[in-house]
Amino acid sequence: MNREVKDYVTEKTHELMEAHSCSREAKEAAQAWLDAVGTEGEAEETRKYIAELEADIMPLDGLIAFAESDMGAKVFGDNARGVAEHGRELKAAGKKYCDCPACAAVEAILEKKEEMLA
Repeated sequence: MNREVKDYVTEKTHELMEAHSCSREAKEAAQAWLDAVGTEGEAEETRKYIAELEADIMPLDGLIAFAESDMGAKVFGDNARGVAEHGRELKAAGKKYCDCPACAAVEAILEKKEEMLA
């Protein structure tokens, strides 16, 4: 991975880790990747990091279904209906994923996936 891509992914990784919506697993994978950058383990941690990010990013259909579920109502409270509607608006605009801070950072990182694995 070239320096420009590494710097970009590092910046987005810090954004991900600072996001209130970042899962514990994603934070752990992000930190493991940051710790491995520049070491012999970088390639392996990069593969693990990408796998975790792909598992964590929320497709809009999943977000909408979750927001409309009983569990979504517990998580989002009075905002659940608005979250579902926002998801439908994003989908109508051609977006594929949730736009919360964590998912936005993950999407930006995954756009560099091929370059990260090169």
